[in-house]
Amino acid sequence: MSDGPPTPPPAVPRPAEVRRAYREELGLRERAALWSWLGFTVTFGAVRAITYSIRRGGTRFHDITVGGIHFHHYLWGIGMVSAVGAIGVVGRDPHRRHPLTGLTYGAGLALIVDEFALLLDLRDVYWARQGRVSVDLGVGMVALGGTGLSIRPILSRLARDRGLGR
Repeated sequence: MSDGPPTPPPAVPRPAEVRRAYREELGLRERAALWSWLGFTVTFGAVRAITYSIRRGGTRFHDITVGGIHFHHYLWGIGMVSAVGAIGVVGRDPHRRHPLTGLTYGAGLALIVDEFALLLDLRDVYWARQGRVSVDLGVGMVALGGTGLSIRPILSRLARDRGLGR
């Protein structure tokens, strides 16, 4: 005996539903790509915010210097990408496909890309007006687009589960 039509799922998926969709909709390669894009997007956004706050001053963030030499954040990115490369070359498969490996790769790449103009010109042109805003917006849009494409199978699954994808 039924008391009426079935209750529709809540509009916002529960964490358990998101985890299930993640496991069932994404293969190991797609998961690695998603974590890489998330690492890139979050790190790029955070680094932009931190560097702008350092430039404005009056914040707890500051440049890292040793002996008067400024350590640019691309150095940390090169170290992170190199570590992921080492895992890719000599690591066991579970380590290569671990979400933290993808996240580290994306974060390291964001640190490098953020200072690409410095690497290209070999001089500190980080705050030069030429193209700074367009570079920020362009890379930010690429990061969000890649993350969106990577997470699309999960979002499609969650929409189908709610009867929105019909």
